[in-house]
Amino acid sequence: MQHYLDLQLRADPEFAAQQLMDALYAKLHRALVELGNERLAVTFPKMVATGARRGLGDRLRVIGPEADLRALQALPWLQGMRDHVEQTAMAPVPTGAQLGRLVRVQAKSGVERMRRRAMRRHSLTEAQAQQRLPDAAAERLDLPHLSLRSASTGQQYLLFLRFEAAAAPVSGVFNTFGLSATATVPWF
Repeated sequence: MQHYLDLQLRADPEFAAQQLMDALYAKLHRALVELGNERLAVTFPKMVATGARRGLGDRLRVIGPEADLRALQALPWLQGMRDHVEQTAMAPVPTGAQLGRLVRVQAKSGVERMRRRAMRRHSLTEAQAQQRLPDAAAERLDLPHLSLRSASTGQQYLLFLRFEAAAAPVSGVFNTFGLSATATVPWF
């Protein structure tokens, strides 16, 4: 994690910052899929995890080796977003940056799915499963998130994110969302 580049959203009277960030991140995800790269990570330096202003902010940071960032820049992945984004020049990660993990958090919100599973595993009737697992059993997350659409199913879903501070660097791979359950990233 030696270099980074920032993608700063420009204020737009027609689109909310969250809507633009969703679109920018979806484009980045598709570019990471195309690259097949496991060395590029993302952070949201202006992320606010709690309170009324909770959200990811208006800046997306991509961190990784210089060659991998150049390969990303060589793709036309920002097409259609250039009017909405200002990209900084690549720069070295500052020494002494805080370390942490940006991880995906998934809620157990599919009550219908949990009921079907309970019916199968415990030979329950639909009424019994509904009594055991009322609609209120769905877990609700109060975390910053992105709204994305699955390319394979077309379904819209929320990608909830949580930052976890770390005391020491941990190396590892990053998925096509730029996230890792184990690897740390510099957070500055």
